[in-house]
Amino acid sequence: MASPDHRYDVLVCGGGIAGVAAALEAARAGRRTALLEKTILFGGLATAGLIWAYPPLYDADGNKVTAGLAEELLQLACRYGPGGADPSCLGKDWTIFSPAAFILALDEALLEAGVEIWLDTLVCQPVMEGDHIRGVEAETKAGRTTFTARVVIDATGDADIAYRSGATCVEAGNLMAMWTLQTSLARARQAMESQDGARVMEMLILGDSLLDREAWAKAKTWTGLDARSVTSFVLEGRRLLREQIAKARSSGSPGDPYPLVLPAQAQFRTTRRIVGRTTIAPGEHDRTRPESIGVVADWRVPEHTWEIPYGALIPDRVSGLLVAGRCLAAEEDPWEATRVITPVAVTGQAAGLAAALAVAQGVSPGDLPVDAIQSQLEARGIPHHRSGPSR
Repeated sequence: MASPDHRYDVLVCGGGIAGVAAALEAARAGRRTALLEKTILFGGLATAGLIWAYPPLYDADGNKVTAGLAEELLQLACRYGPGGADPSCLGKDWTIFSPAAFILALDEALLEAGVEIWLDTLVCQPVMEGDHIRGVEAETKAGRTTFTARVVIDATGDADIAYRSGATCVEAGNLMAMWTLQTSLARARQAMESQDGARVMEMLILGDSLLDREAWAKAKTWTGLDARSVTSFVLEGRRLLREQIAKARSSGSPGDPYPLVLPAQAQFRTTRRIVGRTTIAPGEHDRTRPESIGVVADWRVPEHTWEIPYGALIPDRVSGLLVAGRCLAAEEDPWEATRVITPVAVTGQAAGLAAALAVAQGVSPGDLPVDAIQSQLEARGIPHHRSGPSR
């Protein structure tokens, strides 16, 4: 059984952007909230994974379609540098940030909200009572520890908790992608001349093109769901980087570019996701959904927007559980559209809000009426429906 100190209202598993947003929302609602993270860094792929580009909050027509914690987290990403971003334009285009600076700001926000933080804590398996989740078992430095909660949020990115709880899940393959942060003397000089700290950092992306659909069928893919797959993916990415460095040096690239830091997390994108009460299907962009809890512009095609239904956060066959982030119920094209920072922040906030409301009303999240969530969002001026004509 859990220690009295390990009993919570809301338990968030995974400290990526979705998990941070969920924990912030639940804690600010006055619920005793714990956030369990297997590394010692918050932000997930955005920070440890070096995917250090924040997608826009605006659509192609210049309409601000996303607000709330997605906007607050963007501001946090810029709080401690590198500087150079125009505050009046923040969110209108992609924003480059420093992963390390973002982590510092996330620490600060979580502590100020009163979230109980557990770092270096690996969630191992759910604690079930029939088909209802009561908590999780996790490995800490002190050994196996049980955490219980009235609502659990799976923000692992891979639907680990949902899958191990018995929820129906779908798996997908990942193309090779290696993002890293590099610099050079030439870039340092440019930064000094322009007085723009962001110029010190150079984004280097190696691997297969995510947008070249014709090449997907020929490219090798990785599931990212077992140790051998993760190991192979990571080592192949590092091999590509060594190859790139050797090529740059042999060609006499100016300034002698070199890697500044390597990703501390495997850069998988779509590994496993739930089958939800509602699943977002291809072709459903620009569709108005009555149960929407957030709206985002498509990072690939800004003319398109996606409304995210509450049912996409609710796994089948398990009660007491919500998911947030890239393991929500979205298939194929919308799975790609909703896996990046802005959408996962939206789903994280919605999951945290739903969890807090479910605790207050004494119900499972699946029994919570969506209008209870929507009214809270509307009171704060956070859009959950798109503007413009519906498809």
